[in-house]
Amino acid sequence: MMNFSTNAHCGSHTSKENIPHSSKVDASQVQRAKQRTVLGVLSENEQRGRSLSQGSHFSKHSSVSDNSQLTFLGCPSSSSYDVYVEEACEVVLAASGQEVVSNSYYLDNEAAALQNEDFRLLLELSSSSCQDASMRSEPDESLMSEDVLCVSEYAEDIYRHLRESEMKFKPRPDYLEKHPEITDGMRVILVDWLVEVVQEYKLRSETLHLAVNYLDRFLSCTVFVKRGKLQLVGTTALLIAAKYEEIFPPELNEFVYITDSTYTNKQLVRMEHVFLKVLAFKMAAPTTNQFLRLFMSIHSVCANTENLALYVAELSLLEIDPFLQYTPSIVAAGAYCLANYSINKSLWPEVLHNFTGYAMAEIAPCLTDLHKLYVSAESRPQQAIREKYKSSKYCRVSWITPPAALPVL
Repeated sequence: MMNFSTNAHCGSHTSKENIPHSSKVDASQVQRAKQRTVLGVLSENEQRGRSLSQGSHFSKHSSVSDNSQLTFLGCPSSSSYDVYVEEACEVVLAASGQEVVSNSYYLDNEAAALQNEDFRLLLELSSSSCQDASMRSEPDESLMSEDVLCVSEYAEDIYRHLRESEMKFKPRPDYLEKHPEITDGMRVILVDWLVEVVQEYKLRSETLHLAVNYLDRFLSCTVFVKRGKLQLVGTTALLIAAKYEEIFPPELNEFVYITDSTYTNKQLVRMEHVFLKVLAFKMAAPTTNQFLRLFMSIHSVCANTENLALYVAELSLLEIDPFLQYTPSIVAAGAYCLANYSINKSLWPEVLHNFTGYAMAEIAPCLTDLHKLYVSAESRPQQAIREKYKSSKYCRVSWITPPAALPVL
């Protein structure tokens, strides 16, 4: 894996911009000794046997956490399904490629041709064929910076808007039921891999949170996406999130490179087009990261508590169940309480109770689930997030021993 220098100052959030283009190292100018990760070469049981120390590095294979015997990505499938887009355009694709468009949604000939190209890609995502086997920023910091959030005149309006928006951008917790070839363990692997990519290219935490939101919403709006296309969907989600959040997002070629050229530029561009249409170009999704930074601007905490809260919030991205059942604001409140209790033996300050309207009784179920996740993090096969937060940049908070138990709530 390529080595990148990091900021050793804990909890530093002073820089507001990504590294300018002039300071980037062009991919073609760097000798890359190791090939990129390609998900889907080993079965999940085979990969489970790998040591945790190998799971945190880019290698030709990626670690896996599900028990089912299957090849994650880039493998043939025995079944073939139609693709039904339940939201966005509300289009039903038959196996013949003929489309049925609901809600009197008509296109002129030129637009229809482009639409058909997109729908063919959606059909390809769910087809049995897998012939195609198929970045850089300053310290990870959301563009919704604390300097903006802590402006007292607007904090309540910002929070009210985020709360109103979060339900509109919430994925369906049961969406995997519509994708028989994709398991929860495969999604864990993909998110773990995205964490490594975000780390290597020094992208912002908000970019990661957005990418996972886009991934989950896309899969909530489609059905029968094949396992051989899941990495393409995840890579495209990160590409779009980087364009939305980063000042200087990685070039398209970099996204091809991170998959070891498993996908082509054309495939990524086509997938991006479909992705945006399925999500109806609604990209401004409130995330746990945004709520958490807002809470910490209202009631500031020490660097250890701040980074531990960010670490716990990032761990929650790994699991659909139970964390997609909660809103991002509740997950953020739970992460704040867990970090605050771990460091300061305190939970939810009165000022945040008054600001958010959340009482501890509302936060407690999510807090309990986050505590279980925090305790089990060390023993999980996927270690990218723990490795990330072992660095001095994040005050090495993933080394902090979790509290054995939470106070009776």
